[in-house]
Amino acid sequence: MARHANEPGSPMSSITIRNLAENRSLYAPEGGQKRLDADMAHLLRRLEALEPRPFDTLPVEEARAEPTLARVLRSMLREGAESMGVGLELRMVPGPDGDVPLRLYTPPVPVPDNRSIVLYLYGGGFVVGDLDANDAAPRALCRRLGAMVVAPRYRQAPENVFPAAHEDTLAVWRWLVANAASLGGTAALMAVVGDGSGGNLAVNLAIDAKDAGLPRPRHLGLISPMVGTDAGLSSYAENRAALPLRSATVEWFWSKYARDALDLKSPQLNLIDRTDLGKLPATTIILPELDPLRSEGEQFAQALRRSGVWVDSLVYDGVTHGFFDLPQAVNKAMFAHAQVTRNILASFETG
Repeated sequence: MARHANEPGSPMSSITIRNLAENRSLYAPEGGQKRLDADMAHLLRRLEALEPRPFDTLPVEEARAEPTLARVLRSMLREGAESMGVGLELRMVPGPDGDVPLRLYTPPVPVPDNRSIVLYLYGGGFVVGDLDANDAAPRALCRRLGAMVVAPRYRQAPENVFPAAHEDTLAVWRWLVANAASLGGTAALMAVVGDGSGGNLAVNLAIDAKDAGLPRPRHLGLISPMVGTDAGLSSYAENRAALPLRSATVEWFWSKYARDALDLKSPQLNLIDRTDLGKLPATTIILPELDPLRSEGEQFAQALRRSGVWVDSLVYDGVTHGFFDLPQAVNKAMFAHAQVTRNILASFETG
């Protein structure tokens, strides 16, 4: 059953989305495995047919070339259908170690007086993933929000270890703040959505922006965030052989990005234990049930609440890590996008 936690009586709450996340139209695999949502099961079957190998068994370059759910989705769509009518511009902006590539997504029909900008940080464990592979989610968010969405390609490990990705992300935020007006936006109406490792980057960005005297995001959307480094949590035990992300792969990601054991204990990577989480803005946390990262996401939601942060956290039953990238094929991904965009827009309105 989906677990939902929200502030009683909050205008951001949605009984409809909670009920949809709990919808038990699920496919039960053989062998007593956990039940899968029917849409999710269909894509996983197609992924399995491509015989993907676990990233943690491969050299990094081979891991980056392995088939993914996002690739399966693209193969299912008709030619051109994946654009969603969203415009795209490429840009290079200054970073701490050379230029950082950006994608600027613009909505098909600009919303009058909507000057908001959303920074989207893709996942991949700081090691895999890129702007091409992680294109569907920022497009869908752009279309739903009617706002510009900016997606940077930050440096990845093992070529660039901690804190390279974090430094690039803060540099992009500085650039966005300085150039929001020229992009047709305003620094007072910006939010951040981060998936997986991008969720870690999003939280650090919000804290670092406040500490640096920069405008902080008005809202954080965290999708399966990597916010802890404890592989002993229950969701790791439950998803040792999960597809597309198994527990050993998460540990492999950390081993590539962290320089040593001290990094793994640092407040930037092990966010759950931070004592300054009260600096964060209102936050939405989307957690797939069948994901090694689920338990740390639940713990992080609790830590935020203890720090006085408004949190809307929901576990979507029967779906796996990466489902948020599949809004054109998985209904629950569409519902998750609706939850995130509704809360971002509400934060823009309420300030």
